[in-house]
Amino acid sequence: MADAVSFSFSDTIAGYVVRFDSGTRLLRLKTSDGREFDVSLAGDPSAELVRNLDEPYIDASGHIDEMLSPGRFLFVYGVHYPEHGGRFEAKRLVFLGRGAEDYRFEEGSWWIKQIESLADFYKRAQFGDGPVDFTEYRTEIRLGGDKTASHVQETDTISRLVYGMASAYLLTGKDEYLEVAERGTEYLRKHMRVVDGEEDVVFWYHGISVDGDSERKLFTSEFSDDYDAIPMYEQIYALAGPVQTYRVTGDVRIKNDADATIRLFDKFFFDPEQGGYYSHIDPILFSADHESLGENAERKNWNSVGDHAPAYLINLYLATGDQKYADFLEYTFDTIADRFPDYKNSPFVQERFFRDWSHDKAHSWQQDRAVVGHNLKIAWNLMRMNSLKAKPAYEELARKIGEIMPAVGSDVQRGGWYDVVERVKQDDQETYRFAWHDRKAWWQQEQAILAYLILNGTVGGDANLREARQAQAFYNTFFLDHDEGAVYFNVLASGTPYLLGTERLKGSHSMSMYHSAELCYLAAVYNNLLINGREMDFHFQPDPTGLPDRILRVSPDLLPAGSVRIASVEIDEKPYTDFDAEALTVRLPDVESRVKVKVRLRPTAKK
Repeated sequence: MADAVSFSFSDTIAGYVVRFDSGTRLLRLKTSDGREFDVSLAGDPSAELVRNLDEPYIDASGHIDEMLSPGRFLFVYGVHYPEHGGRFEAKRLVFLGRGAEDYRFEEGSWWIKQIESLADFYKRAQFGDGPVDFTEYRTEIRLGGDKTASHVQETDTISRLVYGMASAYLLTGKDEYLEVAERGTEYLRKHMRVVDGEEDVVFWYHGISVDGDSERKLFTSEFSDDYDAIPMYEQIYALAGPVQTYRVTGDVRIKNDADATIRLFDKFFFDPEQGGYYSHIDPILFSADHESLGENAERKNWNSVGDHAPAYLINLYLATGDQKYADFLEYTFDTIADRFPDYKNSPFVQERFFRDWSHDKAHSWQQDRAVVGHNLKIAWNLMRMNSLKAKPAYEELARKIGEIMPAVGSDVQRGGWYDVVERVKQDDQETYRFAWHDRKAWWQQEQAILAYLILNGTVGGDANLREARQAQAFYNTFFLDHDEGAVYFNVLASGTPYLLGTERLKGSHSMSMYHSAELCYLAAVYNNLLINGREMDFHFQPDPTGLPDRILRVSPDLLPAGSVRIASVEIDEKPYTDFDAEALTVRLPDVESRVKVKVRLRPTAKK
């Protein structure tokens, strides 16, 4: 195989500077797993500073020599030539900060500015310069924000947009974002919600097909994996946006809808004998074992068991402090810690199960494959839950995932995290094979970033901080679309945007601001409050009469007890002092109209 790479190709190297010889123009880089490469800069490559959305290009080409100090992390894109044993010539360098130890995405306002840009993009794409009219909403949005000819409005994508807008309001206090979130929530309640009075539950349509002034309800899923069934995850994500809006407004109607949907889960998706929740039910009998479900009959998976927590349940608990939600969370994470690890057979968790929790290794596209981001999502959410109710099993599993995953799920050469891989190596294979491709999806980068940020912010560790920084670096360097706005769905392994098929879209069944906004919101929280010791402002607009005892709960996430306290509160832009700094609660004034609340949170100690 001596001639296996006897051709030129372009690629990316992510690494730390070992040394740079300005005379020979030779740079030596060390990758995250310790391999060293020589990179020639003799061809006068361009250089730039990583930039946020809506920021101009920042040229650093004239500062290359002085910026290549030992230990600095950067990306080098160049061309490999198969001569003299291999020669890599740089064409583009991306620096992550002005100083060797600076990472721009750790600036206090970085993620807040990014979520503003995302919110502006999606508001403009859906509603233009006109009023916020959700009859104009479309699931499919092209690369530049234009709508396609598709007139389908999916419930989950509206909910995900609502989530993003509510999160943008929480961080910025801009009324225009809350308007979108509230109007979207009302649209969902009016057009997609079904109240079943006989069963005392709420369920949600897959969506509606709009044709002029008429609309056709789409009861069952139109997505290929779930066609003609009611999948649990669509019901789960129908709650994501409204519940995040509930955190801002305290609108009790949203809480009632969430409670009624949870009753749906417990009545029709829950398995009282074997435990856990089924992934699908049929649309006629609401049965999980009906033969019409085919391979989805009596199945359980990550989405049906674990997605409750990040999508709505943690936020529902944060808004209410209700013990029943804490109990549901504990049940969810106990089930994950008990059922999902499979480390005797694979470094990846098992994600799909039969009714009795035996492993389903032949289901549809997944087979015996791992979604890399789901492993990271488990670690991230276990550490959130561990702050609410600490258990050794939670922290041990989260730490284990954090330690194992870089070697098997990340790209140690270029940076970033892969998509779907085989869970087990075959025969003489030395690496875990990609299921279809080596592309990298935006949402899986989010899971890596949040997993390692919260691990570093709660249990510390230089390795966790390094992984968090490397993941943030790759995402902010390659996923931000500086030409059209928002973020790309997928990039190639090298970081080049992949713009074919549905992955060219900025809005689709799979993409609608949710993961990108969730990343901005929580990366800001973890970076500022848990890691870098910075104060943050959060914004709310509740009606005091809708909150029990007029108590507004303002904790931004499930954080370690005592790690954050209220520094100050303003109501309608005036100082306000009736709050419990340690409990993270504000007793609102006894008025019968909505008030604007700005809360400044202060970390109690810098890690």
